[in-house]
Amino acid sequence: MGISIHASFLPHDDPEASLAFYRDVLGFEVRDDVGYDGMRWITVGPAGQPETSIVLQPPAADPGVTEAERRTIAEMMAKGTYGGILLATEDLDGMFERVRAGGAEVVQEPTEQPYGVRDCAFRDPAGNMIRINELR
Repeated sequence: MGISIHASFLPHDDPEASLAFYRDVLGFEVRDDVGYDGMRWITVGPAGQPETSIVLQPPAADPGVTEAERRTIAEMMAKGTYGGILLATEDLDGMFERVRAGGAEVVQEPTEQPYGVRDCAFRDPAGNMIRINELR
């Protein structure tokens, strides 16, 4: 019996900006785009990997989230401390230049880390931390 990661969720506060970033800058496929009650869920994923997706979702769509929690989520998103994901590429320098040229906020240029990986970091339009590791 095996198990795999099917989808991960990241919040967005501007669906068009998030769609442009993940589709046009990172090159992900749009797999689904669903609206309901003024909200929008967008599922994206890397081409050739249909089994792995990211769902970009309204950050406080869960009816169990209180108004105080919604405010906290919005504050954390604004600081870039609410959500994040780790991606990987064989061409870190090329991907870094592509994402930087796409207007993303650079958090860290490609760096050899003391724990054995080379990576860089950006924030997506919603403030989520996007780290990209170099595959070796």
